[in-house]
Amino acid sequence: MRIGELAKATGINVETLRYYERMGLLQSPARQVNGYRVYSQDAVERANFIRHCRALGVGLRDIMTLLNLASRPEADCNDVNHLLDEHIAQVRAKLESLRILEKQLVRLRNQCDIAHKVSDCGILREFVAAAHGEACTCHSSSDSAS
Repeated sequence: MRIGELAKATGINVETLRYYERMGLLQSPARQVNGYRVYSQDAVERANFIRHCRALGVGLRDIMTLLNLASRPEADCNDVNHLLDEHIAQVRAKLESLRILEKQLVRLRNQCDIAHKVSDCGILREFVAAAHGEACTCHSSSDSAS
């Protein structure tokens, strides 16, 4: 199959597939006499593996590690477990950052809880104050402690 067919079969756009090839995530396919790439069913499965990992937020370097591990079926899977544990820790850290961001946005939103002119908008006033290097409501010291 050609790259367009691979893209259609996997839901990954052509440029991304070419990027994965350049990065070594996808093996370079055989080429026909006319220069067209010819992909096998193995390429479909590998691209789907990559797509699934990306959907879970796994980075390309870690995907390369997983692919290398998958190519060694007799190896111990502790490396896979460790990689996933690290990814879970990163997700948890991002969640905590998002919780802090939510609190900041709520505090900021509370600065303008009734409709009035933009010139009297508490939210914009906070943005301007922060732009001038002044303390702002949304970044109070309680963010990291909460």
